[in-house]
Amino acid sequence: PYFDKSASKNVTALLGKTTYLNCRVKNLGNRTMTLQVSWVRHRDVHLLTIGRYTYTNDQRFRVIHPAQSEDWTLQIKYPQHRDSGIYECQVSTTPHMSHLVHLSVIVAARVLPTRTPPQFASLSLSLSLSRCVGATAKLRGTKSPERSKEFNLRSLSAEPITEILGAPDLYINRGSTINLTCVVLQSPEPPAYVYWNHNDAIISYDSTRGGISVVTEKGETTTSFLLVQEAKPSDSGRYTCNPSNAQPKSITVHVLNG
Repeated sequence: PYFDKSASKNVTALLGKTTYLNCRVKNLGNRTMTLQVSWVRHRDVHLLTIGRYTYTNDQRFRVIHPAQSEDWTLQIKYPQHRDSGIYECQVSTTPHMSHLVHLSVIVAARVLPTRTPPQFASLSLSLSLSRCVGATAKLRGTKSPERSKEFNLRSLSAEPITEILGAPDLYINRGSTINLTCVVLQSPEPPAYVYWNHNDAIISYDSTRGGISVVTEKGETTTSFLLVQEAKPSDSGRYTCNPSNAQPKSITVHVLNG
């Protein structure tokens, strides 16, 4: 087998928008029982997929391989900045074959739109710079009784801000309830989802531990509440809030025996 070199080695994805990394393996035929195609993330040397199976517990990743196809495409839902880096498509030959793909996750810049009053038949636009930050555009119309209209042109960043109340440390007594509040600010639209990690492992709300719940309220400001009842020392550690469209934020929880 060999790799189709026409497959892209550089992929740029928008923050929070599903992206695809393609790996086309030629001449593999029906040898998928003896030769496996895998995806590995270089950042932490983490095995993501083997064959058609997803190996990671991060449910944003999966491999797409239509029957009789030569493509082994890694799908990444809701990509975040930390997903940027090198991904390796491997074929388990001896020695193994590799195809590297570099992913860059970026934020799309937005410009706040401005409206031109309909009563202006002809307009002349003059920009005057002042010592203040920004630019002021003055509109003068020949058929309007209004002398001028002024508005500000502002360049906006589409990247939201994530905050956890009480960070960076929270101290509570054993048996109390861990109550963490994550707030997503300045988001053009609410995140598609918010999930929580405890020491890098995704928190399972139906785990045998029990007593774990999450409530997320979406809007102009999205708030996610994580509740862990009957806290014990094993619940200590770093908790991370992961919105789909923003950088994660962490807090360290200390459960005291007092």
